[in-house]
Amino acid sequence: MIAQSDTAAVKKLRIGIAGLTHTHVHWLLGRPERGDVQIVGIVEPNRELAQRYAVQHGFSMDIVFNTLAEMIEKTRPEAVAAFGTIYEHLGVVETCAPRGIHVMVEKPLAVSLEHARRMKMLADQYKILLVTNYETTWYATNHKAYSLVNEDKAIGEIRKVVVHDGHKGPKEIGVNKEFLDWLTDPVQNGGGAITDFGCYGANLITWLAKGEKPVSVMAMTQQIKPDVYPKVDDEATILLQYPKMQGIIQASWNWPFSRKDMEVYGSTGTVFTDNRSDMRVRLENDKAEVKESLKERESPYDDPFAFFAALVRGKITLSKYDLSSLENNMIVMEILDAARTSAKTGKAVKLK
Repeated sequence: MIAQSDTAAVKKLRIGIAGLTHTHVHWLLGRPERGDVQIVGIVEPNRELAQRYAVQHGFSMDIVFNTLAEMIEKTRPEAVAAFGTIYEHLGVVETCAPRGIHVMVEKPLAVSLEHARRMKMLADQYKILLVTNYETTWYATNHKAYSLVNEDKAIGEIRKVVVHDGHKGPKEIGVNKEFLDWLTDPVQNGGGAITDFGCYGANLITWLAKGEKPVSVMAMTQQIKPDVYPKVDDEATILLQYPKMQGIIQASWNWPFSRKDMEVYGSTGTVFTDNRSDMRVRLENDKAEVKESLKERESPYDDPFAFFAALVRGKITLSKYDLSSLENNMIVMEILDAARTSAKTGKAVKLK
């Protein structure tokens, strides 16, 4: 995938990587060859980190640059995937958008709603794709849940959605120092668990609600481990009020195991997505849940970079309020900003 001499590279999406400090970058660097993307350049001023990953993944340090502008000038990427701090997302878009280079960022879209609005303005002005990648976007179970809820109307009207995302904590699970340093910084990450994991629920609930904004947002955060995470929260609960439903987002760096799951309660049934492939459904007249294990989704809907390449090539289009879409993720940022405000003030925040 990384070799620059590949004759099939003409057909591949020429992609650059902006930053290596977000360890989700291993998703792209260690990705099996699919013939759809070619990594042409990497931006990482930390040479020791870049060298470490070069040894691990087999890329040449010749394609590693100190600045995004230099990487773009030397390698001419069509698209850039950002794997630095969340604060740096704005700078990536400011550099790429005027050059017509499409951008994918890791969740969440931005460190604040202010940054997100600037990013959206640039994406609209220069007509680039600006998409946000979440691990849960590629879960077959979430898409089956959406289909049951919004297409088949299998569980009636949505009444409540509960989303759980978290793990023991970034330090406890052993993330590297380069990632931990900014993930636990309120400026570079925008918060702790409320940002890191709160965004997942906001994204999924906005999607299930087909882009409807909550009327109000209330949140509570805690520092259960202030000795480990002195600058940011490690526990967060966000409550979203809609006219006829509620959303509950539970984000934690304190759980005994990692989890990313969702419960959708309707007027006539429930859908539980337990993980990427396992789910349960129970309708009001059923005596028991029906369990199902799903296969992976079809390409390019099973992988963020295949998806990104297909979008850039015009093979697929984003549906309105798609999980990766700018429309959805602007609402996510409204929710996160309101949640942070609510956690500080102890009051519900109404959305305009």
